[in-house]
Amino acid sequence: MEKEGSADSGGPGSGFLRGERSNHQPAFVELFFDLVVVFALNRVVATGTAAMERAGVEVRWYGFLHGILLILPLLWVWSTTAYVTARFDPRRTPTRVLVLGTSLGVLFLGAAAPTAFDGGALIFAGVYLALAVGRSLALYWMLRQHPIRRLYLRVLAWSGVSAVPWLLGAVTHAGFFRTLLWVIAISIDFGAARLGWPVPRLGRGRITVWVKAAEYLADRYRQLMMIALGESILAVGIAYTGEDGLRSLTETTALVVAFLTTVLLWRIYSHTAGELFGIAVRSAEDPGRLGLVAQAAHIVMILGVAATAVGHELVQTHPTGHTYLSWLGAILGGPATYLAGRILLEWLVFSRVSRLRLLGIATLLALAVPLALAPPLAAAAVVPMVLLVIAFADTRRAARNPGETPRPPA
Repeated sequence: MEKEGSADSGGPGSGFLRGERSNHQPAFVELFFDLVVVFALNRVVATGTAAMERAGVEVRWYGFLHGILLILPLLWVWSTTAYVTARFDPRRTPTRVLVLGTSLGVLFLGAAAPTAFDGGALIFAGVYLALAVGRSLALYWMLRQHPIRRLYLRVLAWSGVSAVPWLLGAVTHAGFFRTLLWVIAISIDFGAARLGWPVPRLGRGRITVWVKAAEYLADRYRQLMMIALGESILAVGIAYTGEDGLRSLTETTALVVAFLTTVLLWRIYSHTAGELFGIAVRSAEDPGRLGLVAQAAHIVMILGVAATAVGHELVQTHPTGHTYLSWLGAILGGPATYLAGRILLEWLVFSRVSRLRLLGIATLLALAVPLALAPPLAAAAVVPMVLLVIAFADTRRAARNPGETPRPPA
């Protein structure tokens, strides 16, 4: 597995790459891109909520799966954009244009999300593929004779491979086959990146950008987590707000529960692995591999936050009455998924598995059985109680071990 070129390689096209002394603080164009991602995330969450409110058990579970299939391409576009701005100087005009073009594509992705599994499937898949192919072509052209341009040629080749199931799924009228084909397509995108986009005669590479920009990428993923948590508040706030101002006591209670849950999710993330994982990646024996683990952990956590946001919207609009199992999948399964990703991040930073978080997951899953007989608000109210125990234990551990330093696994 070969290493990709860097700014030190010189040659035509290297002027767009960051230098060794480049300022790795996020530029304004990146923050603007994040604002567009907030809109797209909101549309995906709203789409998942609407699908899970429909009649029919199969339809609701399909809505749950479809929400995951819509958010994964969005997260992949965000992650690959973060890798681009980690390599290329976002203060240079070509990079700015590239990020702004990606922002426009993400805007269309968000707008197409509500109809992605209906009449707008071809638009959603087409925009996603246009982003993947267009960006690879642009970077290949910008780099001219620089050795790193082979990376984007390989990415382009694998984008062509994943384009087949993406487009076949978009044109098929059978919902099951569209779902299956898009599962295959997004698996190809993530799997090819994990393998280094191997192509005959062009070889394969590894993502070495984590070696040079670990702290920068850590900051970007922390910002992505804040985006996801902020969108959760945005979604439930919109569901709560009405023309008459404040709602009933039950709906207000649901809003407070959603707020407390989001605050505790933030606390559990940032204390303390969320603050130190950039240092852990930078000091690891293989920063590239550990960086990929950090990326995977954040994707899992954000999937959990998005599912939790769907659960909050469902509770906000249906606080009493019957609780469907698919709704429990969002209300309880979302936080459980988040904790699973946080366990992975804890292992990455401190080489340990959090037993308390495992117990928290088991508790949430076990409570799904009795809570299926309770109203949605009661199920949602249990979540911050479980998270509060975990947050309190984290605080006690930090008090016993002040100044704990990262110990990434070998």
